[in-house]
Formats: sequence, structure tokens, C-alpha cells
Amino acid sequence: MTAARLLAVASTALALAACTRFDYAGADSPTPVLSVAPLNPSPKLALVLGSGGPRGYAHIGIMKVLEEAGIGCDLVVGSSVGALIGAFWANGFSAIEIDALASRGGPLTLFDVSLFADRGWIRGQRLQDYVNNGLPVKTLERMPRRVVIVATRRADKVPVFFSNGNAGVAVRASSAVPRIISPVGINGTEFEDADESLPVAVRAARQAGARFVIAVDVSAKAGDAPSGTSKTLLERDAKRRSRIDPELAAADFVIHPDLEYAAGPRRQYFVNAQANGELAARQSLPRLVERLRVAGLLDAD
Repeated sequence: MTAARLLAVASTALALAACTRFDYAGADSPTPVLSVAPLNPSPKLALVLGSGGPRGYAHIGIMKVLEEAGIGCDLVVGSSVGALIGAFWANGFSAIEIDALASRGGPLTLFDVSLFADRGWIRGQRLQDYVNNGLPVKTLERMPRRVVIVATRRADKVPVFFSNGNAGVAVRASSAVPRIISPVGINGTEFEDADESLPVAVRAARQAGARFVIAVDVSAKAGDAPSGTSKTLLERDAKRRSRIDPELAAADFVIHPDLEYAAGPRRQYFVNAQANGELAARQSLPRLVERLRVAGLLDAD
């Protein structure tokens, strides 16, 4: 092969590699921060929705119970799937409305296969468009309910927080699972799944000044892994727990539903996860109501 031919092949390869990268540099680019500034007025009650892929359908069942009980949250913090659901909730969608949206599709309908799998076999553009096309308010800072989206800075695995800018881009960044969904560039810096740094971001709610924090953890519970689970999965679970448990310790109340260990993009799993989330919330509700009353956030009957 001649030198000219080698140069042409190399140039083509570089061009194709560039096509696998996404970098958003719009006027409404989300601004990543390492710490959430205190909000004014301070949130009274924050809901922190954790990461977990298909397990995140449990969030819908939990939010349904909170709404029925008249427990209104004025801040929502979301990681990964929690960011997706939280963005719609912050826009004013009820849990029932989010359930109706979910029942018409599911994660598989949001996947756009990449021709270049070196950075993830899903691009993520369809997820970004789904969020922005579905939300009446498309920038985080203008949503009816205040919201913080969590992501991970890819270079050093540090958690970052978005509370302004394009909602679809922020949710896409928060959900960019390494080797599955391509990382998201924002003004030249790449971000990936919040699960890699802060699966349940209680600290963000505290930094925002929340008076009471309800944290929802949909990850696998310690000891839930069935016999024969691979060492790789067990190590992954242990790492996730090491990131989650310190956050839960800083919450005022934790809801951790029992979910089937082997999560997957199956319709029945979504249905079961939502039902189990609702069950966990209903079982927890008397204790939560009492805690909120003691904190002066609910009136006594």
C-alpha cells in the first residue's frame, strides 16, 4: 500500500472515529458544577431518585404513593434513570402520567444503535430527543419543580451536577452507561452515567439546603445475588454499595424496594418493579408521615 493510500485510510479512520463522538456546545448547554449552590428559598422536602436502569420503574410506584398521600416535594435530584423520571416529574407530570408514557414504550424504544461500538453500541441521541420533545419546559432552571441532574465527569470519575440548561442533554449525560451508551461531550468535556460516581445523590439535596430528604435506592440489596452470580457482578455490586451507603446515611428517610436481582429490558420486569416500588412506599408510609409531622412538614390530622 502506498504512503498516499495509507494516509487516506488513516484519515478515513479518524473521520469515522470523530463521528462516534457527541459534543454539545449550544447556548443552552448545561453547566456542570462540583457542588450545588444553596437554593433560595431553601427546599423543604427533596426526593432523591437513584440509578438502576430497569429497576428505576420502581420510582414511578413510589412517586404515586407520595402523591396520593399529599406529600409534595419541591426539589428532585436524579441519577441516570432517576434523572429521566425526575425530569418529567419536575416538569409537572404526575406519576400516573409518567406511567402512561412508560407503558407506550420503554427503554428499548429509546435506543439508537451506533455503527461504531468502541464507545458504546447506543448513541443516546434518541433519548435526548425523547426528553426534549416530551417536556413542555426544556431547560432545567425553568421547570415548575426544582431539579438537579447528576452525571460523572469521564476523565476522573468525579460527580457533577446540572441545574440549568438543556434537559435532554443533561439526562443523556446522566444515563451514558460506559461501553453501552456513548459518553456525552458538553463544551469539550465528556460525561457519563451518574451510577459511576453517585448513584443516590443525597449530598446534592443537602447542598441545595433541603430540610428533609427522602432517598430512593433501587439497587440490589446486599445478599440478594443468587447462587452462582459471577465474581464480576458481585464486585460491581460491592462498589455500588460503597458509593450508595454513605449517601443514604445522610438522608432523613430511605425507601429501598425489594426487586428481582436480574434486571433487564423486559416489560414484565418494568411492571413488577413499579408494583414493588409502590408496595415498599405503602409499607413505609406510616413511618414517613410521622417523621414529616415531627419535622413540621405535615399537619396533624
